[in-house]
Amino acid sequence: MERFVVTGGNKLFGEVSISGAKNAAVAIIPAVILCDEPCTIENIPNISDVSLIGKILQNMGAEVKRVNKSALYIDPTHINTYCATSDCVRGMRASYYLLGALLGRFKKAKVALPGGCDFGVRPIDQHLKGFQLLGADSDLINGAIINLDCHGNLTGSHIYLDVVSVGATMNIMLAAAKAKGKTVIENAAKEPHIVDLANFLNSMGANIKGAGTDVIKINGVDFLRGVNYSIIPDQIEAGTYMCAAAATRGNVLVKNITPKHLEAITAKLREMGVDVTEYDESVRVDATKRPLRKCNIKTMPHPGFPTDCQPQFASLLTTVPGTSIINENVWDNRYQYINELLRMGAQISVESRLAIIEGGKELTAAPVKATDLRAGVAMIIAALCAKGTTEISNIQYIERGYEEIIAKFSALGADIKKVVIEENTENRANA
Repeated sequence: MERFVVTGGNKLFGEVSISGAKNAAVAIIPAVILCDEPCTIENIPNISDVSLIGKILQNMGAEVKRVNKSALYIDPTHINTYCATSDCVRGMRASYYLLGALLGRFKKAKVALPGGCDFGVRPIDQHLKGFQLLGADSDLINGAIINLDCHGNLTGSHIYLDVVSVGATMNIMLAAAKAKGKTVIENAAKEPHIVDLANFLNSMGANIKGAGTDVIKINGVDFLRGVNYSIIPDQIEAGTYMCAAAATRGNVLVKNITPKHLEAITAKLREMGVDVTEYDESVRVDATKRPLRKCNIKTMPHPGFPTDCQPQFASLLTTVPGTSIINENVWDNRYQYINELLRMGAQISVESRLAIIEGGKELTAAPVKATDLRAGVAMIIAALCAKGTTEISNIQYIERGYEEIIAKFSALGADIKKVVIEENTENRANA
């Protein structure tokens, strides 16, 4: 049983370099399935989700080799199946991108429903709506496997998404890249990783315009060439370290980032009284100069405040005197972690989509768990601010999305380590 053990009280100082974007990598790697030649993908984060999607492609016949710590060579030309139904597929949320990629290549796909973080139902109805408008029939096998078949060629179509969906936007882009004719996606999501996926596909020869706006136009092509491509920096990892610097009242230079992707996070930190200085590819977060102020946050699709930084900011706001309110406007059930903060002495009440935080109360160490990926790093941030030593369990969630998190926090002065606790010892302690 692995745990993170964090002793609070240290302010974070120094520099941290941000890895490639998880949310881009887990779509771009499956996108290689569409390619007619090998590709090399650089700035890949060394995280468990990337290892898992690489293993899935290998199981399907692709050659996947790690060139170095942050680069993968992928030869998709020997993929000989449109089926991805193993336990590996069920183990990650983003495995649904296999649907669009396999459908685009083979005109059919059979993929197990995904797993991953459990903070509410993640419907794929908008994905299926898009596939159906492109000409693919869909059915559910045994309640666990999506089966798609277009019985011929995919044909471009006009697709209006009923809700803004990052996953559906990217999946439809994948399927439409090689469809016959023109596809238009309206009410498309605009996140940076959508733009990155479009740039990757275009670098291979696809014809995609409008990514980053709410209307994306795709003219299908017959051939996609192999390329070397570097993934964008991870805006959520960057936001996490920015938030941790503010929570501990430290001063941290966050490097290898795209400042424009962080505008919503930067704006909230500045509203709270944090000095944030932007450079070309870095940002300095300095919370040493003045007391921080309360603030309210409403999560929204990009370019609004990202839901994936909401739990981290909840931990930050517990350290700030006054009443702050978070309005979670993206997911229905993303406050499961609140009970863990309550264990540490936070004063938070939840009313539907609102979390009302009475900040400024001292946090104290307690055994807590990661309820999902971002909630897990929120526990680390809270533990860094708490009195005493906190043990965090379920750390597999955190390792899904953060590369070398112990080393990076330690280099900033955090007292954090990973320990292995014998399961039978733990059971005796709980008896």
